Amino acid sequence: MTHGPLSGIRVLDLATMISGPLAGMMLADQGAEVIKIESPGMGDMMRHLGTQKNGVTGLYALHNRGKKSIVLNLKEDEGASLLRELISTADVLIQNFRPGAMDRLGFGYDDAARINPNLVYVSIAGFGEDGPSAKRRVYDNVIQAASGLASVQTDPVTGKPALFRHLICDKVTAYTAAQAITAALFARERGATGQHINLSMLDAAVAFTWPDCAMDVALLDDDVMRLPTISANYVPVTFKDGYAAVSIVTESEFRGYCAALGQPELADDPRFASSTLRSQNGDAYRKIVRELAANMPLETFLQGAREHDVPAGGMNDLHSVIDDPQIVHNETFVVREHPDAGTIREVRPAPRFSATPAIVGHHAPRKGAHTDEIIGALGHDTADLRARGVIG
Repeated sequence: MTHGPLSGIRVLDLATMISGPLAGMMLADQGAEVIKIESPGMGDMMRHLGTQKNGVTGLYALHNRGKKSIVLNLKEDEGASLLRELISTADVLIQNFRPGAMDRLGFGYDDAARINPNLVYVSIAGFGEDGPSAKRRVYDNVIQAASGLASVQTDPVTGKPALFRHLICDKVTAYTAAQAITAALFARERGATGQHINLSMLDAAVAFTWPDCAMDVALLDDDVMRLPTISANYVPVTFKDGYAAVSIVTESEFRGYCAALGQPELADDPRFASSTLRSQNGDAYRKIVRELAANMPLETFLQGAREHDVPAGGMNDLHSVIDDPQIVHNETFVVREHPDAGTIREVRPAPRFSATPAIVGHHAPRKGAHTDEIIGALGHDTADLRARGVIG
């Protein structure tokens, strides 16, 4: 049964860790046939990192569902020949080896394009394909630092930057790659040939950071009136028994905020009559809000915020978010039984397509689970190839 807007598209996923595999999983959710190609031995490192059961890690399971898995020994001539055959059948190839590695294996873009000129070939690198930092080994936190993303988290009191405690650069690179792939496939449908998409984590992270975090530094003239960024005041408000996120932009929201805090007359204080004045008198304003919030139960405030249309919400954690009424209504999560890892909770694809619905694909595959299916379909004797160490 076919499903999703990418039904009929074949993707070769040679990537490891997160930036490439997550992009491949999103394509699989949207209907593409995604074939994960791993080397003999350890394979993708994500199979071994973090919480696991029966050899299946949560990290691997949440980045590789919906895929097929084969094991190819590309150091063997026959293994390389099999990959060339697969390239001839594919629409997309994703790889995130260090720059130059695929060329040395004989599978760089030029090599692949000679086999299949219609191939959309994606190269993901940390800093880029060339340049002064291209050969540096990187992980997500290194890109957070290099891109300026970590600086956005700087503590205004201590001046110390902070890292996001999730792999934000890997993930935004994956989303960028998935969007670029579908754009290239659309261009191909309009008459273009295949093409090479070069994507660096650094570029993806800077592009992700810039539109809002750089709202001040983007305007370069000397006569610019400079104000704090919208997110500069993104700190939790501490209530008597919990925390809330509150964002006040318009004057009506400010009046509603004062009312929700139980002091509507605060909105008429001349020191706080506009956003500019509130900024200028920020110390006094924040002191009053802190004192009001510290003596108010969180739910009392949230009820007032709802009544006065104030953008505010309590703080979910990764456990409470599961039972959030809106999350439950949206059917954001699906819980099912993994044949090895037991009960697993996953997130459904976020886009809801009305005509070509995406689905939660089958479980992330065991290593090499589909080798016989894929290689056998090319007309080869898989038992003989396995006995000679060409496939696994």
